[in-house]
Amino acid sequence: MQTLVLTIHILIALGLVGAVLLQRSEGGGLGIGGGGSGGGFMTARGTANLMTRVTTVLAAGFFTTSIILAILAGAGKESVSIVDDVINNTPAPVSGPAVPTDK
Repeated sequence: MQTLVLTIHILIALGLVGAVLLQRSEGGGLGIGGGGSGGGFMTARGTANLMTRVTTVLAAGFFTTSIILAILAGAGKESVSIVDDVINNTPAPVSGPAVPTDK
């Protein structure tokens, strides 16, 4: 089960990276404004809406598979308390004096 979810998770991650890279730059932060009115079967607004929806669906799938993988990784393991571990590993107290006495 975990292998199947991990495979789906990786495919969604690759699709998400591709969807983000295919989107048009709106802000021109890099100075290479990618735009122009090129001929195509979809308008710029239609393409932006489609890519936004695809990115949203892929992001939701990525978060969902991340949560499922976290649940599967922790399933079946007993919870361990750090405090219990420290208490069990402390040495037993010495019954005699700590400093030797002279007679």
